[in-house]
Amino acid sequence: VFVPPHPLVSHWVAVARNAASPPPMFRAALAELGRLLIYEATRDWLPTLEGSVATPCGTAEVTFIDPGQPVKVVPILRAGLTLLESAATLLPSSQTFHVGYRRDEETLVATPYLNKLPASFTPEDRILDLVDRGAAPGMIRIVSAVCAPPALKLLADKFVGLKIYTGIIDAEVNEQGFIIPGLGDAGDRAFGT
Repeated sequence: VFVPPHPLVSHWVAVARNAASPPPMFRAALAELGRLLIYEATRDWLPTLEGSVATPCGTAEVTFIDPGQPVKVVPILRAGLTLLESAATLLPSSQTFHVGYRRDEETLVATPYLNKLPASFTPEDRILDLVDRGAAPGMIRIVSAVCAPPALKLLADKFVGLKIYTGIIDAEVNEQGFIIPGLGDAGDRAFGT
């Protein structure tokens, strides 16, 4: 689990935590936080190609992101969309697939209501979710605004090698399944519902 020790990460977490942040400000905070966390998550992980380009003054050896190996991005609706808003500027070659889960307010069990994933992934695919379609846990990066120990333990036990990038780790989860102090219902806050 990586919590980047950067003042901008702390700042955008603080703006997102603030109950007085209106939906546009909350969304902007999560978009910026998502961009910073995706930058960190992909630092040593993106597939690259070596080449050369002509500059105005000569030839330079360069490194490009390999467009032949697009990163698979899987935001979990709705809140995951906000973390992804600014990511396109960081990921020059990516494919986005969507999944949506609804949490039962009494049992706290999440059930899917939308699944736009491909039928399978290769073990080399770099995706943000779902090993059961063939991706290797060591190739997965999870980006989350905030997380708590119960989920981190569950993920660590189930997916050895998984890497998680988060803005902050809070201490607990309450009886309603919310991270405390957390952000509240990020989907509702982002979209004003």
